[in-house]
Formats: sequence, structure tokens, C-alpha cells
Amino acid sequence: MHPAWLVAAVAFIALLGAAGFRATPSVMLQPLHDEFGWSLGTISAAVSVNLLLYGLTAPFAAALMNKFGVRRVAMGALLLVSAGSGLTLWMTESWQLVLCWGVLVGLGTGSLALGFVATITGRWFVKHRGLVTGVLTAAGATGNLIFLPVLSRIVESDGWRTAALTVSVAALAVVPLIFWRLRDHPADLNVPALGGTEIEAPAKPAGGAAANALRALRDAARTRAFWLLAGGFAICGATTNGLVGTHFIPAAHDHGMPPTTAATLLALVGVFDVVGTIASGWLTDRVDSRLLLGAYYVLRGLSLLVLPSLFAATAHPSMLIFILFYGLDWVATVPPTVTLCREYFGAAGPIVFGWVFASHQFGAAAAATAAGLVRDRFGDYDLAWYVAGGLAILGAILSLMLYAGKRLPLRLVTA
Repeated sequence: MHPAWLVAAVAFIALLGAAGFRATPSVMLQPLHDEFGWSLGTISAAVSVNLLLYGLTAPFAAALMNKFGVRRVAMGALLLVSAGSGLTLWMTESWQLVLCWGVLVGLGTGSLALGFVATITGRWFVKHRGLVTGVLTAAGATGNLIFLPVLSRIVESDGWRTAALTVSVAALAVVPLIFWRLRDHPADLNVPALGGTEIEAPAKPAGGAAANALRALRDAARTRAFWLLAGGFAICGATTNGLVGTHFIPAAHDHGMPPTTAATLLALVGVFDVVGTIASGWLTDRVDSRLLLGAYYVLRGLSLLVLPSLFAATAHPSMLIFILFYGLDWVATVPPTVTLCREYFGAAGPIVFGWVFASHQFGAAAAATAAGLVRDRFGDYDLAWYVAGGLAILGAILSLMLYAGKRLPLRLVTA
């Protein structure tokens, strides 16, 4: 077996854990409020800091991986997650929660975000690169499905401190595995990348990691392709995590659906997300990524335009069809976007994708806030769904503009 598969397996385990660690605060909001008396807004501030750093860390983490190696950065990220979770056991003030869960866990999980996926697949795979990108991306949804019910049960039976300790120990447990099996480049094992024909010696980038990340942004921002990719991915974040991920449950409750039923439907989105992302990776190896993105966004837009008419007090068959369809499309955009960043920006592709991913998080944050304002102003979410549907169709247009100007610009070699 080619060692690339072992590297991918270890990366999958690390990503699986990082997704669970990042989702943990959602099961701890009410227990922290009950014990310390902090408002939900104060506790949510820590989660907001976490989400912001999760997006902003990605390009700098990719640059650090180029500078110091994937293995060192991944181990450091898990140590940060472990420290951030473990230190909450002794906190007494709300700012300590922001520091631990917001800053430390945000930096740690951000270092193991999709920039990590782009780096692993770009270095180790020529053949099956899209498929492996899809599998590693699906680790995020799988981590949520595994960790959330387990941690919810732990919080209910043993308290939030036991859950925080569980996260801390789980993060530490992955560190030895990464040290044992994760390698920075195929050349470290004297083999070519899977599907490659030559052993390529890695080139050490000059300058600091932060400077390299900012230089990659500067160079990429001069190209039309970057803005089309970033614009489309910002819309992706707005129409998934920002809108559906944040507001689906309260929107369903507005129509008489019990929150537990709505939460179950949202969990089903995660189940179908795993299938859809892996399938998207398989398609990315065979179909032009620009066409795939155009199809994904237009289908997502049409489904969001229909969604307001599907809400009801029960989970009827039409809503279940929406959940299946939307789940398959949830993060199907990631494999083709990663592929296009590598295609347009060469060696700098993982860092540039980190910046594109940051735009995804900004889009999610903006949509989460805007949809809440729409609900406060009009008493329902209908306008938010319709605007999101229109934005998704705009994302399809941006992707097809990439296809219309298909000739690639001179590849950037900033690393």
C-alpha cells in the first residue's frame, strides 16, 4: 500500500477530532449559563471568537506547514485544543472562557481546517486527489455526528467538566499517532506522490510564515480567479453554516415543529453530507470543477427558494426530500474549490485556499447576523431564504465565469 493512504488515514482521524472539538461548545452553553450565571450572549462571544479564528487561521497555518512541516503544525494544533479545553476546568470568569474556547481552541481547530486538507492532498496525491479531498472534508460532518451525541450524554450525566476533560484527553491521544505516521512530503519516505512518476524534493520557502501567507494573498488578489472563487465560497458559507446551520431550527419552530424534531432533521443533513462530499470528490477527478461548482450552487439556490413552503409542524415527505438533497450538496463545493486553487495558483494553492476558506467563514458570520435581523424585523425568515437562494444562483454565475475564461493565468509560486 502506498504510504499516502496511511497519511490520509491519520489526517482523517485528526480532522475527525477537530470537528468534534469545534462543535463541543454548543452542548455546553446552557450548563455554563446555569453554573456561572453568564448570559448566553457572553458565552456565545467565545463561540464567535472561535469561528472567526477558525477561518482566519487557515492561510497562516498552511504557510506554517510549508515552513515547519505538516506534522509539527498538526501536533501543535492538537496541543492547543487540549490546553484550551482542559484549562476551562479551572475558569471562574467569562474572559477565561473566551481565551480558552475562543482563542486556544479556535487557533487549534483552525490549523486543522480545510487548508490542512489542501496541503495533504496537494503533496501526497496526484491520482485520486479529488476523492481524497472529499473523504477528508467529510471528516468534519462525521466528527459532529460522533462527538455531539456522546458529549451531550456526558454533559447530562456527569457535567460539563467531564465533557471538557474528555475533549482534552481525546486531543492528546491523537498526537502520538500523528508523530508516528504523518510525514511532511513523499520525498521523506523516498517515494513519489500517489500517481506521480518522480520524487520531488520539497523546497523550503524563504521568509516568515506570516509574510508568506500575506504575500500569497497579495499575489492571488491580483487575479480574477481568486475573487470569483472567494466570492462563490463566501456565498457557500452564507447559505450553509450561516443560514441553515444557525437558523433552521428556530425557523422550523416558528411553524410549530418541535426543536428536537428540527435538530434531528439537521443531523440528517450531516449524514447525507458525508455521502455528498465523497461523491463530489469522485466527480472532481472526472468533471471540470468549474461546471461542478456551477451545478452545485444553482441546485442549492433552487432548493432554498422552495424551502419556505416546506416548513410545517411535522417532518412530512417533502421536507425529508429537501433534507436529503440539501445534505448531499452541503459541502460538495469543497473538493472542486480546492482543486481549482491548486490549478490556478500552483504551489501556493493550499495557502490561497486558506484565504478563500476565510471568505467562507466571513460569509457565514454575515448571514447568521443578517438572518436574525430579518426575523426580528419581519417576524419570519422567508426573506432570508429567498435572498440566500438568489445568492446561491449568483455563486453559480461566478463559477461559470471561471469556465468562460478557462485559460489559466501564470501560476503563482509563492509559498
